[in-house]
Amino acid sequence: MDPVAARNRLLSAIPLEEMERLSPDLDEVRLNFRSNLHEPGRSTPYVHFPDSGVLSLLTVLADGSAVELGHVGNEGMVDISVFLGIEHSESRTIVQVPGIARRMPAERFREHLDTLPNLRRLIGAYVLEFFTMVAQTTACNRRHNLRQRLSRWLLMTHDRVGLPEFPITQEFLAEMLGASRPKVANVAEDLQREGTIQYSRGTMRVLDRPALERSACECYDLIWQRFERFERPRPNLVPAASPA
Repeated sequence: MDPVAARNRLLSAIPLEEMERLSPDLDEVRLNFRSNLHEPGRSTPYVHFPDSGVLSLLTVLADGSAVELGHVGNEGMVDISVFLGIEHSESRTIVQVPGIARRMPAERFREHLDTLPNLRRLIGAYVLEFFTMVAQTTACNRRHNLRQRLSRWLLMTHDRVGLPEFPITQEFLAEMLGASRPKVANVAEDLQREGTIQYSRGTMRVLDRPALERSACECYDLIWQRFERFERPRPNLVPAASPA
């Protein structure tokens, strides 16, 4: 794998000398729509760094229903439980939008964290921002109406995909937002009548981005501005440790 070619913004921010150490352990894998990368309570065999596509992390309730904690695109990685030293993650991870990721065995990732200081520092900063996103999303789900939340969710997915359209079903949208399918369908139909989006046969297309931004709550800007800090050149923060 070419260490410079990664589109994942975390990997792109790691100094080249550390990236050269990581590259042999990174394999390119395809993320297929709705495929399941992890189930609650199971060990996490791999970490994934998406180059494209979007992953959703869900919390699963006792009745089997699930609500989204957050979603991850090329600005981040999953599962942060590996970084935190937790053997069994309690979230479900599924592919929301298909794409490509760089995958590394969790054990090798832990070993690299012990010897590559810039990797540890960068992932630590990302974990802090991810927890901030989860907290903001929780507040958003309590305080803002479904139209605002749906608009925020579509904007964040649109940003991560980098294309005008992406696959999504109404059932999946309802699950992500913790709302009923009829309510989500009604809000989506309103946005479609206004010319903001177009939804047909499982494909969502953003037609009027400024209108969608006006429809969203302030949580979109608050969340996304924090992740923008990872859009930067490769830093030279801390001298890398010598190979063991």
